[in-house]
Amino acid sequence: MGRVASSVDNALIESFWSTMQLELLDRTGWDSRTQLSSAMFEWIEGFYNSRRRHTSLENLSPAEFEALHTAAEIAA
Repeated sequence: MGRVASSVDNALIESFWSTMQLELLDRTGWDSRTQLSSAMFEWIEGFYNSRRRHTSLENLSPAEFEALHTAAEIAA
């Protein structure tokens, strides 16, 4: 991350919000803020952080990347 109010920081969060908007928020309606909050948490923790492929991890999901490196450490 860069310094406060850096355009790099802004670009990262804008990309995240855009992805959430397309993949979650535009597809469903919720009856309460509690339901929306729960859906956002599930999307972030259940999909975005664990299964979604990240270019910074050589197009692997974080779970795959961690398993690959954990297996290499155990073998060493």
